[in-house]
Amino acid sequence: MPYRNLTLQDLARMLGADARRLERMAAGGEIPCQKVGGQLRFNRAEITEWLQQNMATMHRDHLAEVDAGITAHREVHEEEPIVTPLLRPEAITTQLHARGKTGVLKELVALATETGLVYDDQPLLEAVQAREELCTTAVEGGIAIPHPRRPLPYDLADSVLAIARAGRGIVFGALDGKLTDLFFLTASQDDHHHLHLLARLCRMLHDEKWVEELRHAETAEEIIELMTQREQVVLAQSR
Repeated sequence: MPYRNLTLQDLARMLGADARRLERMAAGGEIPCQKVGGQLRFNRAEITEWLQQNMATMHRDHLAEVDAGITAHREVHEEEPIVTPLLRPEAITTQLHARGKTGVLKELVALATETGLVYDDQPLLEAVQAREELCTTAVEGGIAIPHPRRPLPYDLADSVLAIARAGRGIVFGALDGKLTDLFFLTASQDDHHHLHLLARLCRMLHDEKWVEELRHAETAEEIIELMTQREQVVLAQSR
């Protein structure tokens, strides 16, 4: 039952967060919840949506907690890279040609399809377009992380990551009003990997100097090297 209700303790374990803090957030309306029989209950689908919309603006310490919590929930090793295994040169470009949001999403999906992990590109394109219509995935710093709202277990052979850099900024709906030039499209087969990947990417992107190095990388291989090194740094910070 992927979208069953979670108790406060379930959510605390999932997010690696203190239950008392989550209870205060729920009382203040900061996190979606409802009361059932006098007890707090959290709908997994609503929590997933809440995390997707808020993860990019979380403080790095909070992101580290979410990352650690999902790592434990998925029962994977705490030092296991999850971004690096998805890096493929055919899904990375430093020469994005699109000049608008629709074109960007089409090019990103085309890159993801080059990996051979996407059974059908149309459902993926429709899913990321629907997500953008709901709320932009652009964040401060000229970065966007397009992704579907829900896992795509029947449309993917495995999780996929596509990375693209535009030669000039594109209007993508960032709340700071600035243009976006770095794009990271993600899609997964299950909720937990989807959220884990978003949390890890957001942690990695919390370094302006490193992001600028990405902007100056000339090849897909250079981007892969930078991403690999950065994930190792983030993992070292968790030890």
